[in-house]
Amino acid sequence: MQTQKPLLPDAARRTAAWCGVVLLVAGVAAVLVFLCIVFKTAVTPVLLALLGTGLLGPVHRRMAAHGVNRSVAAGLTCAVLVAVVGGAGYIVVTALVDTGEQIVQSLKDAAQWVIDHFGIEDGANVDDLAGNAKTLVEKFGASAAGGLLSGISLIGSLVATSVLALLLTFFFLRDSDRAVKLAHSIAPRGTGDLVEAMGRRAFEAVEGFMRGTTLIALIDAVCITVGLLILRVPGAVGLGALVLVGAYIPYLGAFISGAVAVLVALADRGLVIALWALGVVLAVQVLEGHVLQPMIQSRTVQMHPAMILIALTAGASVAGILGMLLAVPLCAAAFGILGELRPGGPDAPEVPGGAAAGPSA
Repeated sequence: MQTQKPLLPDAARRTAAWCGVVLLVAGVAAVLVFLCIVFKTAVTPVLLALLGTGLLGPVHRRMAAHGVNRSVAAGLTCAVLVAVVGGAGYIVVTALVDTGEQIVQSLKDAAQWVIDHFGIEDGANVDDLAGNAKTLVEKFGASAAGGLLSGISLIGSLVATSVLALLLTFFFLRDSDRAVKLAHSIAPRGTGDLVEAMGRRAFEAVEGFMRGTTLIALIDAVCITVGLLILRVPGAVGLGALVLVGAYIPYLGAFISGAVAVLVALADRGLVIALWALGVVLAVQVLEGHVLQPMIQSRTVQMHPAMILIALTAGASVAGILGMLLAVPLCAAAFGILGELRPGGPDAPEVPGGAAAGPSA
């Protein structure tokens, strides 16, 4: 009996099968993103708590290993987190408030220089633009006042999210020893070990990313603060704290914090000192990219800069600044899971191209 010849060649059928897989994965991912947006009030604290747990996990485990009660150790680590984050936020806000007028004045001077030297709209000057902006604000002052309640509501939501994330961090730290049993209880029959391995890899990636980023941010902040102090730039400590906070948003955070430092130097010390400050910022970024990143994060998930920028863009489009903060750790966790699912597991050879490298076992 003669077998019927396939309608499509093998290459076309394989391509169609892969297209179906890609569409299925994209559909599942789209549904997950949609559900996260719908339930963002509950999802956001959980994700922030996972980041906090990844950052504080080693400290908690060390305290527990020395005989400290798990609940006490979790409470102490959370208290340290609140003190550090609150202190850094206070220093940043205070420094920016103190130097805000200088930054605005430097921007006005730069804009006026452009207008004067390039002949943009003869007779126009920055003071006219500032006056027009003031009139516009007064005209729509009632609408701005009407939005005050919305602003208060936003602040209340941020406070509630922060408190809930802190409480979840406490519980995640205290009960982390039960995670393995939970993974086996919810996994389908026969897949408990695989689910446990994927969970470990994902959390190790997040933990390594948070630990490495924090250490690099501290080194960057100290180096830039010392450089600004030597240049006698006002608010050097606050600008260093801004660098520390901005380091958790790769590339963009360093660019913004460095730009603020240069603007402050320009406003108070002039063009020459501003150029020296720019040199300090660029030198620290080169040190980070060529020395600190390879040395400190060599055991964590590594992503190509293009992949990081794509993740940041996607995170910003979904959830703004919060999405940018969470995008890279989530991608790191995803690469950790893919590394576990890859044939051969963690010990498999690295895929050519260096797009991702899982942590060493």
